[in-house]
Amino acid sequence: MNQFLFRLLLLISRLPLRVLYVFSDIMFFINYYIVGYRKKEVLENLKNSFPDKSDKEIKDISKKFFSNFCDYLAEMLKAFTISNVESRVRMQHLNQEVFHDAKAEAKNVILLSGHVFNWEWFNALATIVPQKDCHPVYRKMSSKFWEQKIKMIRNRFNNKSLEANDVIKHIFRNQNDGNSIYMFVADQTPNVHSVNYGLKFLNQKTPAFVGYDKLSTRMDMVFIYCEMKKVKRGFYQVNYHRIFPDGDKFVEHEVVKKFHALLENTIKKRPDNWLWSHRRWKYKDAIKTYED
Repeated sequence: MNQFLFRLLLLISRLPLRVLYVFSDIMFFINYYIVGYRKKEVLENLKNSFPDKSDKEIKDISKKFFSNFCDYLAEMLKAFTISNVESRVRMQHLNQEVFHDAKAEAKNVILLSGHVFNWEWFNALATIVPQKDCHPVYRKMSSKFWEQKIKMIRNRFNNKSLEANDVIKHIFRNQNDGNSIYMFVADQTPNVHSVNYGLKFLNQKTPAFVGYDKLSTRMDMVFIYCEMKKVKRGFYQVNYHRIFPDGDKFVEHEVVKKFHALLENTIKKRPDNWLWSHRRWKYKDAIKTYED
């Protein structure tokens, strides 16, 4: 059954995006006006994050979010078969100099992005940077079949994806020579048993994933924030900003705080483009160390 479904999805993926967006519009109508999947959670997250916005503003953001989310699903499906040429047209990569600087300094790169639409389209970056190895970081899925297929997407364009539990070991064992890029979606919610550190983010006490922070204090690597912008339907820009330490080197939690500050600024510019249906704050009471 899984194999049949995958072949069907692959066939649909070959349709032009303008056709896939028709499916997106239908999905949006069904979900927003009939099913209401996670509509309550989205509204609650938005109200808590933007207490100064009116109910109408919150509702408008929520509606735009669900439309963008359905587009994201269509675009993720397209990622199975999108060509390098089309990907380069639809995703514009700005300020690529930061990758050349890292290469010249012989330092590997940690890319930090958020769940801003469409983070799944980063993969073609591997075809334009001077580094020879790009490693998208993913979380293991319960289904081995679908994990393999999603991994297949992330390994397109000569990427070499790594499971989240293996990436830190890989980085420490790999030579820090400027030839590798590790691509983190860094606003993940930690497992409840792994929640230790939290900070104020979008007006809320927020558990923070800190795996990459350990790298910042132990290895001399280049940290880069990915600022995603949806220009129009099916077209994106990502601007790369290097994160520098305040002193000679990063101190504990400095990168985490700077990443969340940059991400919050991105979200406030275009709040309907972040993944509000994600239960980002469900483990906030498990935080052991909190910085306001």
